[in-house]
Amino acid sequence: MKFKTIIEPFRIKTVEPIRQTTEAQRAVALAAAHYNIFLLRGEDVLIDLLTDSGTGAMSIYQWAGMMRGDETYAGARSFYAFDAAVRDITGFTHVIPTHQGRAAEHILSGAMLKSGDIVPNNRHFDTTRANFEARGASAMDIPIAEGHHPQALHPFKGNMDLAALERVLTENPGRVPLVMITVTNNSGGGQPVSMANIRGASAIARQHGVPFFLDACRFAENAWFIHTREAGYEDRTPIEIAREMFSLADGCTMSAKKDGMANIGGFLAMNDDALAQRCRNTLILTEGFPTYGGLAGYDLEAIAVGLYEALDPDYLRYRIRFVEYMAEKMTSAGIPMVRPAGGHALYLDAKAWLPHIPPSEYPGWALSLVLYLEGGIRACEIGSVMFGQQPDGSERPADLELVRLAFPRRVYTQSHMDYVCEVLLHVNSIAPRIRGVRIVEQPPALRHFTAKFEPLVRGVFA
Repeated sequence: MKFKTIIEPFRIKTVEPIRQTTEAQRAVALAAAHYNIFLLRGEDVLIDLLTDSGTGAMSIYQWAGMMRGDETYAGARSFYAFDAAVRDITGFTHVIPTHQGRAAEHILSGAMLKSGDIVPNNRHFDTTRANFEARGASAMDIPIAEGHHPQALHPFKGNMDLAALERVLTENPGRVPLVMITVTNNSGGGQPVSMANIRGASAIARQHGVPFFLDACRFAENAWFIHTREAGYEDRTPIEIAREMFSLADGCTMSAKKDGMANIGGFLAMNDDALAQRCRNTLILTEGFPTYGGLAGYDLEAIAVGLYEALDPDYLRYRIRFVEYMAEKMTSAGIPMVRPAGGHALYLDAKAWLPHIPPSEYPGWALSLVLYLEGGIRACEIGSVMFGQQPDGSERPADLELVRLAFPRRVYTQSHMDYVCEVLLHVNSIAPRIRGVRIVEQPPALRHFTAKFEPLVRGVFA
């Protein structure tokens, strides 16, 4: 291309006001939220990078589709539009709508897992892990060696260790009911998985007679990385690459709040007739009738359109470049982060940035508090708060101590991101003064959503 600037491939038609706050106001809000960024009121957040799940802006075509929404309880026209889109992209025989991705994980785990089972993955994300562990299964992470090191450079750092997968399956016959790969690898820094790695994992699983599933939340972003980084895919379109990815799997779970470009929704898809029937039985009990699955007809319409929009090359080029832009600024400033840049988020390496805070004092959580206090930015810890709590109630430090800045789709502009960069550079100048936190109250699972904290020193600064 003649010009280097990657502009937003859309025009802004409707705007939502952002409330400005002072540092004093944010300090009060943090205390009222028990120093848990999940418990903050949305109106008290200036730039909300907590998640890219369900927080994106929908297109005129999605809104038009929503106006066509058919709210018939059984057999709604909107379901068949949704079903056709999912089948076209994934190729799976059975499409089971759910209200979001964790519902799909819950149904799948109930249908396939029992106590003592092992589910290998490149890296499970929080709700996947929690749903599997709730069944008494072990959620095993087996990333490649580079995936353990934030600064290590690898084009497909989200890959699964295939030798380790072979060992797990060989050494645990009858205990592995499914193999899963998360694309992109969210817990590992939003890193992509190569087609070769997906193909290899699929072959190993099938050699052992074990179903192979994708956690496909960000399948479109993963397809774009394959297009730009993997030899032989330079001339393949994102939708062609996505179809090949899904063809290597026996099923998938999906949060359509990510690469479905919708505000709510998800699905479970597969080829196994008997498994699909068990899943539908649970769906009726917990979500709703199989042709709506906990969603309104207009939600199904929005997803049917959004799945294709997520695969648009112009959108994906902009989306990935958006994150790279941020990563380049952070790297030039010497701020440690997971490299190379991930697809949907920037992942700050809190362990390297705040080496004076031990894992037991949750450096990622402390950093997320300071980002909000100083600049009104809400981010998400992916470290020992999210993953340190074990099923037996014990505590174990996480492999990585990260803070994720997840970028909602089609919501913020470059000037917003320049502000975020300015805040990060400021936080870098005061990083040695940041101190840790302790947990004063927590639930037995997924504690990061509702736990209460307190800083070890007043105001989280020494």
